[in-house]
This record gives sequence, structure tokens and C-alpha cells, in this order.
Amino acid sequence: MSTPRHNTLASLVESIALIIEQARGQVRQAVNSAMVNSYWHIGQIIVEHEQQGAARAQYGKQQLQQLSAELTERLGKGFDVTNLRNMRAFYQAFPIRETVSLELSWSHYNALSRIENESARRWYQQEAQKQAWSVRALERQISKLYYERLLASQDKTLVENEAAQHTQPLAESVKEYLRDPYILDFLNLQDKSYQESELEQAIISNLQQFLLELGKGFAFVERQQRIRFDDEDFYIDLVFYNFKLKCFLLVDLKLGKLRHQDIGQMDTYVRLYDEQCKGDDDNPTIGLVLCSEKSEAVVKYSVLADKKQLFAAKYLPYLPSEEELKRELERERARAMAQLSQSGEQEDGNE
Repeated sequence: MSTPRHNTLASLVESIALIIEQARGQVRQAVNSAMVNSYWHIGQIIVEHEQQGAARAQYGKQQLQQLSAELTERLGKGFDVTNLRNMRAFYQAFPIRETVSLELSWSHYNALSRIENESARRWYQQEAQKQAWSVRALERQISKLYYERLLASQDKTLVENEAAQHTQPLAESVKEYLRDPYILDFLNLQDKSYQESELEQAIISNLQQFLLELGKGFAFVERQQRIRFDDEDFYIDLVFYNFKLKCFLLVDLKLGKLRHQDIGQMDTYVRLYDEQCKGDDDNPTIGLVLCSEKSEAVVKYSVLADKKQLFAAKYLPYLPSEEELKRELERERARAMAQLSQSGEQEDGNE
């Protein structure tokens, strides 16, 4: 049986939690409204500016590349040519500002803007609002031709019931919301502060220095590098270029057991990097998966099947062995844990 004191505390917790949850919802709505409004207006400006110079060949392409470079230098990430094209497509799909509902996010409108059929686009927009579809749910219904199947079906209830089984609400945690790369770019926040834990950051920093000090041709390219595929963003912990091998090395760190899907994910990174970043005179990209557990470290090179012979014959002499990397990873974890422990003790002492 609850005591009066317990009931009072529970009521207090509920009241405070409600205030914070409402405030977080207001902040989220404010950011979303600002993003959707801003990107619609940017799309409008780009379209109107291009139309003025439409007589010049390649006007749009050249202007977008120059605009992207200038905006990125001034404002940070989020203004690559692909994103600017998305903003332009958003305005072209929804040229009347009043038809843009702020109930949906920029990611929703990104998906909707790719629908060529205007009637279908309006229908998906209305359903996404009415049914509170998440972006993933909206994309699924579009890919499954939900609108077209409803029009053609004799039994609409059957189609509606099937679709309802694969939808999910818009609600998501604040942590998940802040991981959205579009939000991070819009607010000009550093991705890694949300993508990595303190332990991961410390280990990655130490490993980065270790590889650079090997003297085997490694040059650092970027941390938490983003690559995009089908409007989905992937982040690579460390990217190096080896000028002796003339190839990129992608490094991904996991805290915990090595899973089969971790290798599969790195294979995907390698394949995308070869398609999007590798130069014509570069050798095939290679991946390196590092799993750091409390008791054991696991290291695996990830090479696409048709490149394994090249890897064994030409790459290995210039790369640290898996065993060497395993020993270093264990040392770096211990060192990182000590650094964090010391930092925590200093903070406690300053309080």
C-alpha cells in the first residue's frame, strides 16, 4: 500500500516530467518549423535565380556547385549539392506555401518531393498527417505503391489493413531526434558529439595517432565522415588515405561483440566509398572493423570478395596485421579508460 509521502513524490515527479516533456516538444516543433520554412524559401530563391539565367548552358549545375561551396564555408554542413537540389525539388513540388503543413518534418517532405504524380503526392501528404506516419512508414507506403493499389483495388479494406500493419507513429525520443543528421546540420552541431560516446572518442583519437605514426604511408582524411545512399546517411569513424597503396582505408569502431552484420555494414561502406569517392587511378578501398570489449579486442579487415587476392599480395606489407592492431586496441582501451577515470576524478574534486 502506498504511503502519503510516496504519493506526494510521485505527483511531484509527474508534474515536473510533464513540464519538461511539453517544453521539449515545443523546442522540437520550433526547430522543425524553422527547417521546413527555411528550406522552402531557399528552394524558391534557387528556382527564381536559375530561371533568370536559364539561357546559359549548364547554368543550374554550375551555380549549385558554387553556391554549395560558399554556403558550406560560411554555414557548415548541410548545404552540399544534393541537399540544395532537395530544397529546390521541395519548392517545385509544393510551390504554394500554404500547402506545406508544419506537422510534417523536412525528412517527410524530402520523401514526398520525389513523387512525380501530384495527386499521389497530395494524398500521401494528407495520409502522413492524418495517420501520424513516421518517415520510415511514409517511405514504405510510397515504395509499396499504397495510393496506386488503393485506386486499383476492388477490396480497399484489405489494402488499408495490410498498410496499417507496417506504419509507426511520428513519436520518437529526444535522443533519436537529435541524431537526425538533418537536424544536426541545420543547427550546425558537431555530429560526433552525438554519434560517439566519450570512450569511443578517446579510443578513436588514440588509434588515429597510432596509424599516423606507423610510417607506412597513412594520411588522415576525416573523422565521422558522412556518405549518403538513397537519402540514408552513414557515418565512418575514421578515414585514411595510404599514398603508398593509393587507396582509402575506412575504420569503424564498435564497443561490444563483433557481429556478422558489422562486417556486412563495413562491406557496404567500402562499396559506397568505391562508387562515390575513389578516383579512377586509386586502388580499391579497404575497411577495418575494430571491436573493443572489456575482456577482449577483435580486429577484422573487410575486403570485397573480388579484391582479396590484391589485398593479400599488395596491401598487407603496408598494413599493420590484425594481431598487431588487436594488441594496440587493447592498450588504447585501457589508456582511454584511465584518461576518462582521471578526468572524472578531477571534475569531482572541483565541485
